[in-house]
Amino acid sequence: MSASSKKGGSRSVHFFGIRHHGVGSARSLRRALEQLQPDAVLIEGPPDADKLIALASHADMRPPVALLIYNPTQPREAAWYPFAVYSPEWQAIQYALGNKIPVTFMDLPQKHQLPLLYAPPAEAEAPPEDTDADADAGEDAGENALLEAEPADMPPPVDSAALLRLDPLQALAQAAGYSDSERWWEHMIEERQSGETIFEAIQEAMTALRDATGAHPDPGYAHREALREAWMRKTIRATEKKATRLAVICGAWHVPALLDRTNVAADDALLKGLPSVATTATWTPWTYSRLSRDSGYGAGITSPGWYQHLWDTAPDQITMRWMSRVAGLLRGQDFSASTAQVIDGVRLAEALAALRGRPLPGLDEMNEAALAVFCRGDSAPLNLIRRDLIIGDALGEVPPDAPTVPLQRDLELQQKALRLKPALDEKIHDFDLRKPNDLARSRLLHRLRLLQIEWGVRQQNQVQATGTFHEFWKLAWKPEFAIAVIEASMWGNTIQDAAAARVRDQAETSDSLLPITALLEDVLLADLPEAAEIVLNRLESVAALTSDVAVLMDSLPALVDVLRYGNVRKTDTALVAQVVDGLVMRVCVGLAPACASLDDDAAALMYNRLNQTHSAITLLQNADYTAHWQGALAEVADLRAGHGLVVGRAVRLLRDAGILSPEEVARRLRLALSRAVEPAQAAAWVEGFLKGSGAVLLYDDTLFTTLDSWLALLPGDTFDLLLPLLRRTFSTFASPERRQIGERARHGVRQRSDQLLLDEARTAKVLPMLERLLGI
Repeated sequence: MSASSKKGGSRSVHFFGIRHHGVGSARSLRRALEQLQPDAVLIEGPPDADKLIALASHADMRPPVALLIYNPTQPREAAWYPFAVYSPEWQAIQYALGNKIPVTFMDLPQKHQLPLLYAPPAEAEAPPEDTDADADAGEDAGENALLEAEPADMPPPVDSAALLRLDPLQALAQAAGYSDSERWWEHMIEERQSGETIFEAIQEAMTALRDATGAHPDPGYAHREALREAWMRKTIRATEKKATRLAVICGAWHVPALLDRTNVAADDALLKGLPSVATTATWTPWTYSRLSRDSGYGAGITSPGWYQHLWDTAPDQITMRWMSRVAGLLRGQDFSASTAQVIDGVRLAEALAALRGRPLPGLDEMNEAALAVFCRGDSAPLNLIRRDLIIGDALGEVPPDAPTVPLQRDLELQQKALRLKPALDEKIHDFDLRKPNDLARSRLLHRLRLLQIEWGVRQQNQVQATGTFHEFWKLAWKPEFAIAVIEASMWGNTIQDAAAARVRDQAETSDSLLPITALLEDVLLADLPEAAEIVLNRLESVAALTSDVAVLMDSLPALVDVLRYGNVRKTDTALVAQVVDGLVMRVCVGLAPACASLDDDAAALMYNRLNQTHSAITLLQNADYTAHWQGALAEVADLRAGHGLVVGRAVRLLRDAGILSPEEVARRLRLALSRAVEPAQAAAWVEGFLKGSGAVLLYDDTLFTTLDSWLALLPGDTFDLLLPLLRRTFSTFASPERRQIGERARHGVRQRSDQLLLDEARTAKVLPMLERLLGI
């Protein structure tokens, strides 16, 4: 009945070696338990969570779910134990609870494992290993693939024996004619409608493999596995004294090591002096994408959605229903998928399975048939099938009775009140901040961002909605947010209190203006007035000590945005206006000195700062600010040692504001392009003046002629040198502007000075290059 049984008098222990998340293992195990009718069940899992097992039968529990075990003082020190409905452990739990049979976990508790995994190498008894991905297929066949923790690099195998230990099932797979041990296990175990005798075959295979492979090449990993198996043997010994028929469910790889439990002294010596930390356990929703190996969660399987299909579907309907689902998915994405193609796909998959001597078509046969029939050899639709069907998008649910921190409970209440249910799939939401419910949703998401819980990500305006009262968010819930919520609970028991406390801490510990400015914007968007006052006071203090004009200019646009949002969010921005007033005055006073003697890289940065600051001050619509800013720009425009890019931009901003007349602008352009100025510097001046908009050349004949003459008089080698810079400048013009400038150049509309003598032959050589430059 079971893989093996150890009898003592009328008592017996029955071992069932399974593969975690294995459909065939789960089905066979359920049949075996119903036949055995044990009076106690032990499952490979964390004893730290024994008190939570009863919740697995709760009416509101919906797999996939996971047990989360963590260190409450260091929540990042955590391990996940995911379960799908077809996980053998889950089915064993359901059987035991349904029949009122005692069921407990028997693995090495996480209170002992976490110190081994997260202790510094110098202090740990053994180097930490990769528990986020079971390294070998033997693990896939049954080691503690449920355990998930932070990954660590595993030393590479050094020889063939080490390679065999990393993937012991590969030898059996090759003997059976398979190149992939994963596929071999699926076809031989999971996709079969096996009976109870399968566990005896699994035990024999694992015993032979363990005898042949030897020790694992990573000493730390081998040490922890020895500890785990010693603890499991200890637990079995204690439980079998009280049970008549004890069922032990564990990874198939462990069965041979658990059969002999006579060496009690050796196990006690190995387990003596284990490090320990406090742990807390809870249930949390999980997803099939996280159960998949693709996501990096090696405790999973490559095809959880396919396994769900195998679990839900009768054997004689598996192929037909799968192909029907493929057709439905492709039709929903506007691909052609007819009923005839479904029939052809079924026939091809069954034919491939028959040719390969397999009892039923597996995922390989299904994919090959779909690729040939539905996708016509194109792998792009197959990627869609893989994402939506093979992996799937299921998101589990846990009952409200599950233990959790107060912060998590507050979040759940707000999600329910705001009708903002967590969902796995990404979805764009448009929040109209004039509506109270949307405004409250926005505040919640901003507060979560302050707590580093990135449930929502701000998006650009993707529709024709205009105005500052629209916010676009992309929402996608991830299981690991459970850890983030636990970590954030150190700041408070509600989202508002926790966000405010973390903001205060960040403000008090920051000595840089830019982070505090960004924090102020976030805190006002999150509607945390008390925290905002603390941030503002800190901002004033730091700003008063900041002499770097570039930093002041970088901070100003964000503060102006805060003032703009103030009217929509009904927040008090009087203190922000006071800070902005001081920043504007200091920027205007220090702008000209900050723009002197810049190299090319610094000038490019200052060019962007000029544009951003100009836009911010213009947005404020304050006459005093505008006057001071224009005065500062005038000082920059008059700089003799100023970089051409910055000086040209200052002249353009003053011209657009009507401060400089067209005649004055033309005079400055002629000076900038005179023979006394280096061509590279002159080209930089042109770039600063024209970059972004060439409309000025269409409406000002003097500027057009001056620039045209300068280009015509450039020596050939100099022109070739400056061409990339000029092309870059003209590429920033709108397409209609480039076209009109080109037409004007082609028709020869130029105003030439009588004193200007041109060599017509040389001009003819330049014109073709100029036409290419202008895109003609």
